[in-house]
Amino acid sequence: MSAPDRPEPPPRARRILIVDDERPIREAIVAALESVCDEFIEADTGARALALAADERPDLIILDLGLPDMQGEAVCRQVRSTSAAPIVVVSARHSEDEKVRLLDAGADDYVTKPFGSQELLARVRAHLRRAAQLERSGNEPVIDNGPVRVDLLRRQVTREGVLVHLTPTEWALLRHMVAESGRTLTHKQLFDAVWGREFGNPQQHLRVHITHLRRKIEVEQGTPRLIVTEPGVGYRFELPR
Repeated sequence: MSAPDRPEPPPRARRILIVDDERPIREAIVAALESVCDEFIEADTGARALALAADERPDLIILDLGLPDMQGEAVCRQVRSTSAAPIVVVSARHSEDEKVRLLDAGADDYVTKPFGSQELLARVRAHLRRAAQLERSGNEPVIDNGPVRVDLLRRQVTREGVLVHLTPTEWALLRHMVAESGRTLTHKQLFDAVWGREFGNPQQHLRVHITHLRRKIEVEQGTPRLIVTEPGVGYRFELPR
């Protein structure tokens, strides 16, 4: 009798960089994430954060916006220009416009203060899982998500084994979201990726095509599980669990 399949171990980081100028906040983050990380490195300024990000190559970065020497958005852009590590912004600012700007600057997620330790842990686990899955996928650009299978190499989508016909625009939109699976993409990021510099309203263009795309690939139209809406921000293609 063959041994039963063992569940995949939870994702774990080798090193996480925490950027916040308040020591109690850094300590709270360490306490929340110690179960998923071997080593924590800390920075209380933007300059120190950039140096550590370049030298230590962390697997994930927790970034506060209220730094004494630099805007958090500037730190985010500079880190993203040299690193693919997930960046989770932690901030007391609640504005949707702020969230959109940070995601456009390269952040992967946004958690508002005060935050619950379990919420932060769940967000970090999701991004570590996404990074691990993308690394494992290597040169096999196929994503299976329940009944839906997306083959980027063959440009094919099947739902429950049946080939789904997509328009060129729908395919371009899905391909971009699948390539960034698990990451929230803003309306502007998706609009620029699919329509380039064409004039128009990004949200209106996307709303129409996302609606058509969901009709073709979602099993339950009223409760989409593959293409998830982040209200006021954009959309996210969910990774398989």
